[in-house]
Amino acid sequence: MTGTADRGLWITLEGGDGSGKTTQATALEAWLRESGREVVRTREPGGSDVGVLIRDIVLHHRGDIAPRAEALLYAADRAHHVATVVRPALERGAVVVQDRYLDSSVAYQGAGRVLDAGEVRDLSLWATDGALPDITVLLDLDPAAARARLDADDKPFDRLEAEKADFHERVRTAFLGLAAAEPERFLVLDASRPPVDLSVEIRARVERSLRG
Repeated sequence: MTGTADRGLWITLEGGDGSGKTTQATALEAWLRESGREVVRTREPGGSDVGVLIRDIVLHHRGDIAPRAEALLYAADRAHHVATVVRPALERGAVVVQDRYLDSSVAYQGAGRVLDAGEVRDLSLWATDGALPDITVLLDLDPAAARARLDADDKPFDRLEAEKADFHERVRTAFLGLAAAEPERFLVLDASRPPVDLSVEIRARVERSLRG
């Protein structure tokens, strides 16, 4: 899907925890607003009223959640989010800047939880009637470096951030595999580089799509 005058542009940011998605989303939103675009900044899970409730369960529930149940909760959030936030925004010509989408489920629940990645992806595609972003920015960072960033923040870890190193290695490998399979959709960036340099590359990619 390509942004046009009649339809907006959908940009997702992916990567492991601590890779800098929030920093880049904030910079991209500011640049788009300065250029006069309507921007809808959102996230998964938690980008809708229903999603806020689901986010609290999947990230902060104190007990265990069965891997398949976790995948279904993310898909439920995604179905409501796309139907009530993303599609309406795109239909009125807005640019959607979104932190995480189905690629995170394939990486975290598929590879991280060792479920079938194809089934996890198909579940999300069914939930959203096949919706895929125009651009997916993958901020790739070594899990050890990402953990050091999270430690420096001195904030409590959520359920996924607290997983062991081998979990996050599987997640990273899965993200890179997804990007290799869809090079036209993905922009892969080394997240260890200066944030300003990354922002320049992201803006250039987005600008090309906005020009059609």
